[in-house]
Amino acid sequence: MLPGVMIKPLRRSFDERGSFMEVIRADWGDLIGDDRILQANLSMTYPGIVRAWHRHERGQVDYFVAVRGALKICAYDEASGELDEIVAAERDPSVIRVPGRYWHGFKAIGDEPAILLYFVNRLYDYGDPDEARRPWNDPAIVPRSINGNAADPRVGRPWDWFAPPHR
Repeated sequence: MLPGVMIKPLRRSFDERGSFMEVIRADWGDLIGDDRILQANLSMTYPGIVRAWHRHERGQVDYFVAVRGALKICAYDEASGELDEIVAAERDPSVIRVPGRYWHGFKAIGDEPAILLYFVNRLYDYGDPDEARRPWNDPAIVPRSINGNAADPRVGRPWDWFAPPHR
């Protein structure tokens, strides 16, 4: 994984009433470190829609949790060419930490809308947003490795959010 990108599995407890799950806690030092969560956001995305690419240049860190459906979350380091691709889904809950310095985004996968709950360590500034953007299909995003694998058949080509799954 890119430095700072982390996946923390979440534990859901079930009983006859339903379920309960802690999503993020200030005492999860292994995940949060010195960050202080200042804002929570909820996003609904229709199947097949891509929301990418953007990054935060003033220190924002994002914490993503798929609460409904499934998402392919990607983080790309322009300097190294490393791309991390993570599938997050409600059936296997986890929180994904993405430092904002990486170009990142996601695609709703599956046949139902995906709901993403995400937490950030900086308040959104309406007058001066901490967001740099590029198109979701920017041909300049060409991974040199994917999840640390330089032999992945998608390496060396512009990133294709719609490439079929492979093994």
